Amino acid sequence: MSVPAAPPDAMANPMIPPEMTAIPAAPAAPVEPEIVSETLYIQNLNEKIKIDVIKASLRGLFKTYGEVLDVVAHGNLRMRGQAFVSFSDAEVAKKAMKEVRGFPLYSKPMQISFARTRSDAVVKKLDNEHFDEHKAQRTEHKRKTRYSNPLKQKFKAKRLASEMDGATSAPAPKRPNVQMPDEYLPPNKILFLQNLPESVTKDQLLGLFNQHPNLHEVRLIPTKKDIAFVEFTDEASSTVAKDALHNYKLDGENKIKITFARK
Repeated sequence: MSVPAAPPDAMANPMIPPEMTAIPAAPAAPVEPEIVSETLYIQNLNEKIKIDVIKASLRGLFKTYGEVLDVVAHGNLRMRGQAFVSFSDAEVAKKAMKEVRGFPLYSKPMQISFARTRSDAVVKKLDNEHFDEHKAQRTEHKRKTRYSNPLKQKFKAKRLASEMDGATSAPAPKRPNVQMPDEYLPPNKILFLQNLPESVTKDQLLGLFNQHPNLHEVRLIPTKKDIAFVEFTDEASSTVAKDALHNYKLDGENKIKITFARK
C-alpha cells in the first residue's frame, strides 16, 4: 500500500520520526440507504378517538395523494395509537409522509415513518403470485415474536386461562357496534365542519366564527380542503355557534354542515 507523501515541513525536520509523517485518514462510515416502502407506519394517534373514526380520517387525509390500498388500526393494547396506511406506489407514500408528518390529527401531531415490511394489501396488488408465501412468512414471524419474552408469555397464559374459564359459562351476548350519527353526538367544544368550498381560507372561517365569543382556534386540513375543525373555549360557546351557522352558505351555494366533533 502506498504511503502519502509527508508535508514539506516534516521532510525538512529530522526530529520528526518517519512513521509520523503520514497518517492515513479513517475510513468514512457507510451511509445506509433510505428504505422507502409503500406503507407508512403512523404513531402518536389520539387513543380517545374510536378506531373506525381514526381509519376513516386517515383514509380521507391520505387519499388525495394517491390510491390508498388499506388502512390498518386496532384498539388492542399492543397497537393502540398506531396505524398503517398502504399506497400502491412507494414514491406516493414518500411524498405523503413528507407533507403530512407532524399534522395534528385530533390535536396530536402524527409521527410517520416507513413500515419495515410490505403489507398484505400491497403484496396482493403488486406481487400477488407470492402472496401465499408472504402470508406464511408473516404468520410465522408473528408466532415467534409475539410471545417471545417472559412478560408476553405471562400475558398469553392469562389469556388462555381466561378463555378456559369462559368456556364453562354461556358467552355474553355481543352488543351491536352501531356508530351514533353525527347529528346526535354529545356537545363538544370542538366543531367539525364539512362540505366547505375548496377555496375556503382560514381567515374566512375566523371572520365567520369570530362573531361568536370564546373562539379559540380554527384548523384546516391541507390535503382535505372541504373539512375543518373550529375549537371554542367551552361547550356552551361552541353550541351557540353551531346552532347559528349550521347550513350557512359560505360561498352562496353549498351549505356548511356543522356537528360536534367525536370525543
